[in-house]
Amino acid sequence: MALKDYRFDGSKKLDLSKLPTNGKKDKVDKEKIIKKTLENQQRIKELQDKFYAYGKEGLIIVLQAMDAAGKDSTIKNAMDGFNPQGVQVHSFKQPSPDELAHDFLWRLNKCVPRRGEIAIFNRSYYEDVLVVQVHEMNRNYNIAERVTGQATDEFFKKRYKHIRNYEEYLYENGYRILKIFLNVSKEKQKERFLERLDTPAKNWKFSSSDLKERALWDNYQKVYEKTVNETATKENPWYVLPADQKWYTRYLVSEAIIKVLEDVDPQYPVLPDEEKEKIDEYRQALINEEG
Repeated sequence: MALKDYRFDGSKKLDLSKLPTNGKKDKVDKEKIIKKTLENQQRIKELQDKFYAYGKEGLIIVLQAMDAAGKDSTIKNAMDGFNPQGVQVHSFKQPSPDELAHDFLWRLNKCVPRRGEIAIFNRSYYEDVLVVQVHEMNRNYNIAERVTGQATDEFFKKRYKHIRNYEEYLYENGYRILKIFLNVSKEKQKERFLERLDTPAKNWKFSSSDLKERALWDNYQKVYEKTVNETATKENPWYVLPADQKWYTRYLVSEAIIKVLEDVDPQYPVLPDEEKEKIDEYRQALINEEG
């Protein structure tokens, strides 16, 4: 399989049960993949420099996953390929009372980067159709009965529509959205949870709520699958990447970042002819500068 096989743009349906969570089917060589990832990081640096100077498009990278799929380490690795000056990282946690008093996409709007810059979302506005749907939190929203009284399917069908429309709106305003779901297996999640419990330096990463959410694994898988199928579009696709082997996940993420930046095809700004004609003059002035 290649990166395109993990790409969902609405032209095919996602069936999570048929997608690998590791690179065994891809028959990848770990040593070669790690080397390629390092090369990709250099390519990302070059593209980001142009992207920042170009300044005509912005990029939002959305990372969604089950707990222990490797979101934090993926962000840390991705940052190795970026100049931090042009990147922001936003973590979407449980909404604050102020955020809950607004429409569910309100907090997203505050995090949209300037064109020329990149924003990485650790979780995102998609939590409002994932966690909210699994736990049916919408029933307790302080919103008019005409909204909360809708059938659950109808409520989230409209939310999917709102997300598609908003992402299209951003695209039409010069933004690309790279949406990534880290597809970890239930067995690997268990292994990583046990590692957190057995390693004092990682104890803080574990919470009793992790076990409660794990008990809802099948529900989450169904909702993630539905969410990808409802919101994957040609302009704003999803990449559902195997996450059991972090070294392979990082490679695929780097490939996806390169693809979206190459699709933008950023170019360094070209000086106006009148300024080009003065370059020799400016150079000479600096050479002749006293002191």
